[in-house]
Amino acid sequence: MPKQVVNGALLACSMGTTPSSLAVLPMNMVDVENQPSATIQDYVPMMNIMPFGMCMSPANPQVAAATAAAMGVLTPQPCMPNTAAPWAPGAMQTFINDVPVLDDASKCNCLWAGIISITFAGQVSKDII
Repeated sequence: MPKQVVNGALLACSMGTTPSSLAVLPMNMVDVENQPSATIQDYVPMMNIMPFGMCMSPANPQVAAATAAAMGVLTPQPCMPNTAAPWAPGAMQTFINDVPVLDDASKCNCLWAGIISITFAGQVSKDII
């Protein structure tokens, strides 16, 4: 069963070079293991999703420009997550304020072609449906 995701969960991006973490604000007032619980709406860059080191995606304009300047040699640039849509699919039967809870099987797409996944939910005791 998927685990419920909370503040401090570990994330990975398919186009990033290092792991990152999820920051969840305590506004939903629901905690698991003394950490705020996440929903699929916790996808805002630089508020919820932090950088993943360096970006290697040619779809990122900074990487494309640096690669062109290096005569076609892929030149990674600092990651700046660019997520524009919520995590999907989220929990099917568990909600916080009518919003699906985020589970560790969900993914979030970066507009620079990266796929963000959850590698550790931030807690180990709470499974969800």
